[in-house]
Amino acid sequence: MTDKRLVYWEREDKLVIITIDNPPLNVLSFEVMEQLEEVLRQVAADPEISVVIVTGAGEKAFVAGADIKGFPSMMEMDEEDLYRQALRIHRPFNLLDSIDKPVIAAVNGLALGGGCELALACDIRIMEEQALIGLPEIKLGIFPGGGGTQRLPRLIGEARAKEMMFTGEPITAEEALRIGLVNRVVPQGQALASAKELAGKIAGMSLPALTRIKKCVDEGLHLPILEGMAVEAKYFAEIFKLEDAREGIHAFIEKRVPRFANR
Repeated sequence: MTDKRLVYWEREDKLVIITIDNPPLNVLSFEVMEQLEEVLRQVAADPEISVVIVTGAGEKAFVAGADIKGFPSMMEMDEEDLYRQALRIHRPFNLLDSIDKPVIAAVNGLALGGGCELALACDIRIMEEQALIGLPEIKLGIFPGGGGTQRLPRLIGEARAKEMMFTGEPITAEEALRIGLVNRVVPQGQALASAKELAGKIAGMSLPALTRIKKCVDEGLHLPILEGMAVEAKYFAEIFKLEDAREGIHAFIEKRVPRFANR
């Protein structure tokens, strides 16, 4: 264990930037995962935060994967202990995925293995042009264990996801953009700035409405269309009873900028 902060967060108005700082490549050691979970719980509980950005420190890597040096000790575990360990690994990824605020990944370098899975748990991904992203676990004789087998096919489709995982080959930013794995590609060194610009636009919206958009998509995505529409109707009815909806509608009618109170 280490006393060093490997994951920290900085607040800029309604925006929070979470940085993974585990040089040289920001690998996801168990200490990093524990600190990430701690930070995410703090961020999730803060009602003043509207948008979250996740990035890596330095210029080489967003997150270059798991800490493979810890794998030999895992090989000594029995299957039941390994199953519990896998669920423990899932916790910060699932927490990031379920946080009720928009989350943007600023992919500023290598995003491999657990780094790719971390980006997949975000709502939006902005990637620098020189970066690579992929799931190379097959080259170790294993496969992605941080949600990659589940989140990647849902994002880019079964066939493309299987090819990426079967070969373990990373793809370029432009290819990731082409197949819908990332939202935007930006010049080297610009991922965080681009993420902050987008986050600033989003943070000006009503947080209750943002939260319900995320709930509608996440809850309805895997349901039959009519059941998903019922989910949408439920949250649509909720939002119309809130103060921000009243403010937004009246502001439009009165031709002024709305002043959302996030209520």
